[in-house]
Amino acid sequence: MKQDRDIQLFIGSLLRWGVLLSMAVVIFGGTIYLYRHGNSIADYSIFKGQPALTSNFTSIINGVFTFRGRAIIQLGILLLIATPIARVACSAMGFIAEKDYLYVGIALTVLVIITISMLGGFGG
Repeated sequence: MKQDRDIQLFIGSLLRWGVLLSMAVVIFGGTIYLYRHGNSIADYSIFKGQPALTSNFTSIINGVFTFRGRAIIQLGILLLIATPIARVACSAMGFIAEKDYLYVGIALTVLVIITISMLGGFGG
């Protein structure tokens, strides 16, 4: 039972720190974005879609290393999305440690569904 409690505490900390980290990254990126573009006037007469800078992971990482505000914000959002995914993965590892194979199967099924859903989102 102590191992179960330790796993629950770890997962709770993972969720807490994941959200705090993603929030800090988004605030940092927002600060950079506002510093560089805060005085710009938005032109809503022409629709501009998502910039190429934030459309794929490689571009986001390159943008982060060049301190582009939008890319840093997008990285924070990706961290926020990754937090519950990491929770499911840690739960699966905890179930493996407890030898609870039914829940290992359920957790891995959830991970497969999330992965398929995320990969399907990049096709369109």
